[in-house]
Amino acid sequence: FFSISGSEFVQMFVGMGAAKVRDLFQQAQQKAPCIIFIDEIDAIGQSRDRAMGNDEREQTLNQLLTEMDGFDATKGLVILAATNRPESLDKALLRPGRFDRRIIMELPDLEGRKAILKVHLKDVKHGDIDLDKVGRATAGSSGADIANIVNEAALRAVRLGKNQIETEDLEESVETVIAGEQKKGAVISPEEKRIISYHEIGHAMVAACQSHSAPVEKITIVPRTSGALGYTMQVDAGEKHLMSKQEMLNRIATLTGGRAAEEIMCHTVTTGASNDIEKATQLAREMITIYGMSDKYGMMQLEQVRNRYLGGNSSLTCSAETARDIDKEVAEIIHNAHEKAKKIITDHKAQMDAAAGILLKKETITGEEFMKVLGE
Repeated sequence: FFSISGSEFVQMFVGMGAAKVRDLFQQAQQKAPCIIFIDEIDAIGQSRDRAMGNDEREQTLNQLLTEMDGFDATKGLVILAATNRPESLDKALLRPGRFDRRIIMELPDLEGRKAILKVHLKDVKHGDIDLDKVGRATAGSSGADIANIVNEAALRAVRLGKNQIETEDLEESVETVIAGEQKKGAVISPEEKRIISYHEIGHAMVAACQSHSAPVEKITIVPRTSGALGYTMQVDAGEKHLMSKQEMLNRIATLTGGRAAEEIMCHTVTTGASNDIEKATQLAREMITIYGMSDKYGMMQLEQVRNRYLGGNSSLTCSAETARDIDKEVAEIIHNAHEKAKKIITDHKAQMDAAAGILLKKETITGEEFMKVLGE
């Protein structure tokens, strides 16, 4: 098994990289059958139609292509490579006979996350853990995130003087990884605390009063190191792969619920809704430009996503007039969602007061406690 990084082929002197490729394949053929693994192949395998201005890299790629031409001399060699930027690779590299199979490492689904949790829990002492509950709460996490969550849970258990991890440690560590540590010493004035609790109950109230909305798991007004002064945690009952237009509109309404509660219950608006505004705007924009849910433009692609595996930066692919229309539609979607949230909160003022009172006293309440107040 030969393992090498793509950047190791890039040398100061022209021709050295190509010589390294020749050496590698020569050694591999002597040891055949064997596997060659090239990590970050985009360092040498970038498309040659761009004016790279780097003759060295081009020669190295040409040598690699020559070595990979599948004739009998290279029998018994299996070549693997990894990259985060498959769209930037040279077309010649991806032809059948060279790299002809593509394996995409997606984020794990619910069953995958449960299996990964089991792997990492083997290294730590633990009691009877509700894997399903933790698996659902970690939607969108990678294997490395889950390892981090188990590590955080072990640290928390030790701090609390336990000799094994329990489900609640894992649940708290999920929040630590998402929102940061609890800021125990933060001093918040009673008036601000009241506004924050109404803000969070506003999110929960709008979520609870809409169908096609993920159930509320937890509401808290304990500040976190990420800058969050409180948050409402929603967890889907099962694994979701598709999101309907109605669900997205409901999600935007839930995001505007915090600001709506501030306006109606506290007769003020604060800076606490900045993160909600960011998420709601992004979601509304994606609905129109990427998912084709616009009334005016329908199924027309208006935005292109690049570098999907590296955060995915996107750019508009339309005229300035269309961009203006998109802004109008985004504003309208958010305005309608905000009006809907305001109506829900106005209709449930008594429950808002009761729930906010409990939250102020306890600082953290579960979804069941909130639904109980709503039921009453």
